Amino acid sequence: MNTLTRRNGRTAALAALLVAAMVGLAFASVPLYRLFCQVTGFGGTPLRASEFEPALQSTGKIISVRFDANTNPALPWEFKPEENRQRVAVGARDMAFYTAKNVGESSVTGTATFNVTPAQAGQYFTKIQCFCFTEQTLKPGEEVRMPVVFFVDPKILDDPNARQIEEITLSYTFYPVDQPKSQS
Repeated sequence: MNTLTRRNGRTAALAALLVAAMVGLAFASVPLYRLFCQVTGFGGTPLRASEFEPALQSTGKIISVRFDANTNPALPWEFKPEENRQRVAVGARDMAFYTAKNVGESSVTGTATFNVTPAQAGQYFTKIQCFCFTEQTLKPGEEVRMPVVFFVDPKILDDPNARQIEEITLSYTFYPVDQPKSQS
């Protein structure tokens, strides 16, 4: 085997390795981006806190939180917030409720994605408990009441890009979960 053949083989192997790495990165990019957004609050993604974290102190500043609900057309559910808007104290835990009803003829499992606007508020809007952390299965005609426990971090008042925010919108969209097809 001459030197040129070995060089060409090494170049081909490195190119194949590079292609495999790029394909792997492409598949990992969506979950990695989602994790990045959840950890940093980037792009309006609310942070997640443990219910065992020490309670924050209310600052006395009041902010309006608007609740939005959407359903993918493929999901036969009625989904809405019980209240469209609440006035909450920055730093205090609060709770909101959404209701979902399966209006279809069979049991359906759904999962919710969420977002906070304006995007600058995402890193300060923290959810402690949420139906969006797990999949929800509803039987035909079943209606459920789903809580969201949250707080607006007082650090929002120190951020020059966010301290003037007077209203935060918490928006959910429910999608059907692909169920594995049963074997016949």
